[in-house]
Amino acid sequence: MNSRTFMMQGNIAVAEGAIDAGCKFYAGYPITPSSEIAEHLSKKLPQVGGRFIQMEDEIGAMGAVLGASLGGAKSITATSGPGFSLKQENIGYASLAEIPVVIVNVMRGGPSTGLPTLPSQGDVMQARWGTHGDHPIIVLAPASVKESYDMTVDAFNMSEKYRVPVILLLDEIIGHVHEKVSLPNPEDLVIINRKKPSTDPDHYLPYKIDDTLVPEMANFGEGYRYHVTGLVHDETGFPTNKTEEIDKMLGRLNSKLLKYQDEIIHYEETMTEDAEIGIISYGSSSRSAKTALKMARDAGIKVGMIRLQTIWPFPVKRLNEFGKQVSKLIVPELNLGQIAHEVEHAVQSFDKVVKVNKINGEPIHPNEIFEKLKGE
Repeated sequence: MNSRTFMMQGNIAVAEGAIDAGCKFYAGYPITPSSEIAEHLSKKLPQVGGRFIQMEDEIGAMGAVLGASLGGAKSITATSGPGFSLKQENIGYASLAEIPVVIVNVMRGGPSTGLPTLPSQGDVMQARWGTHGDHPIIVLAPASVKESYDMTVDAFNMSEKYRVPVILLLDEIIGHVHEKVSLPNPEDLVIINRKKPSTDPDHYLPYKIDDTLVPEMANFGEGYRYHVTGLVHDETGFPTNKTEEIDKMLGRLNSKLLKYQDEIIHYEETMTEDAEIGIISYGSSSRSAKTALKMARDAGIKVGMIRLQTIWPFPVKRLNEFGKQVSKLIVPELNLGQIAHEVEHAVQSFDKVVKVNKINGEPIHPNEIFEKLKGE
């Protein structure tokens, strides 16, 4: 496999990954620290026959990418902080109507306008539960420029395959860091497209339940007419108040990611085989954690790390196993313990989980993690 080598910023890697994944539409509104994604796509999309549009706000931007996706265009939007909050209602609409779309959130400090130019990992729970109701969602968290590219491609593939919105959750550090990367040639990528109808328009049921739990999807403008709504609906797409139909629809909706969780959930393990102390990390904090792990190993402390690449669905089973192996789990993150809460649940223990948190806009230093590994 041939590759292309660049010095590249994380946000630009996202934009390039979107293009190579087959993205043809972007709608958004400029917001620090994600604006480079929009700027780059405003130049690149027209070159590949795509469309870029700056909307009047984040609500309109989210609606525009959903409409474009229904028309058959792989679509992406990017935002941060307050903009992500504004997108939540339409993310819920995408979840219920099962519209493939990729949403990038380059996290910054909050709440409200918060810290526009400084990093945070404070949107982890919002990414999972920001929209109301029980709903499926996939959330990926890159820790490098290369992963920002790779996970953007993955996000499009997962969104198309499972008919769900996928959130790419960078933080400001990953979005703005520059690194040398080797990217695959686009023709060498594995690209997944939505499953098209196997029946003619007269017999098409847009939300028909089968063993895959993922309905076939017709694009508007291809001769198939069907109803799209944010109301709970039956297999025809029209709203229903029949309790048995509601159970079937919502049951399938919330079961499909569970069915495919082994394909969706990814994590990286470092020196976990003989570990007596564990680290659970993600995003930019994992870079400091990896250095702290090396410091601990040099000091004779048997430390291993699991770095979350998929945050949601959460890898409960693997963390439960790891929790039984080690005496404690250090969880560094740029918030007040959002993933730590999930780790406590996974390992079924409050005593084993040690938090390392920062919310002042500074990254976590490796020494801060190392001190916890030493038990200080």
